[in-house]
Amino acid sequence: MEIDGKKAMIVGGASGMARASAEQLHAKGASIAILDLPTSAGAEIASGLGGTFHPLDVTDEEHVERALSEAVEALGGLHIAINTAGGGLARRTLTREGPHPLADFRRIIELNLIATFNLNRLQALHMSTNEPEDDERGVIIDTASIAAFEGQIGQVAYSASKSAIAGMTLTMARDLGSLGIRVVSIAPSLFSTGLTRGIPDQFADALTKDAAFPRRMGRPEEYGRLAVAIVENPMLNGGCIRLDGGQRFAPK
Repeated sequence: MEIDGKKAMIVGGASGMARASAEQLHAKGASIAILDLPTSAGAEIASGLGGTFHPLDVTDEEHVERALSEAVEALGGLHIAINTAGGGLARRTLTREGPHPLADFRRIIELNLIATFNLNRLQALHMSTNEPEDDERGVIIDTASIAAFEGQIGQVAYSASKSAIAGMTLTMARDLGSLGIRVVSIAPSLFSTGLTRGIPDQFADALTKDAAFPRRMGRPEEYGRLAVAIVENPMLNGGCIRLDGGQRFAPK
């Protein structure tokens, strides 16, 4: 898909990998809507990109539907959706204190998996009304994690949710293929965003020592470059692409 002139919705776009994606899409001529928490820097980021900001709680179904509709109206359409919102927690399946609280497991599944699917189904609806360009109407990019494939000790809820995002990608791409809508997931390793940004170098080196090359945390702009490549290449569809420098997580 040619990016120039397209309408892009970036969920989680106030920071990190999503912000980098928004900046790179904007540089290629896309109009940008940033959706993120009300307390985020989303309004400032959107203003700097000549775009709009729409406060969003991805776990609130009605709020999501309303915010997406407002964003699409402000954009004048929707061709590109990038979704990075999510989170995790560190809890083992069983500890001396007892089993993993079921409510905590449900919360992470809701935040990462169900929220992503809800975004996807609504984004696809908006894209489906586009006039096709070379038979293509839209591109959805979701964010998994290499923890989907090598979850570490204490990541059972997070790994389950990210595995499910990776697992639904091909099926969703098949569901939407007749409409000319592509779906791709990116599975990053440790990236220098959020809490990891301030990790001292010696700890960052230890966390990435098992990578092939480069042996460092990923940079937000590297996620953004892959997102741009996915949008521009129509043969990228239905897959979950590892973005990890050849890293495989050890058990801990």
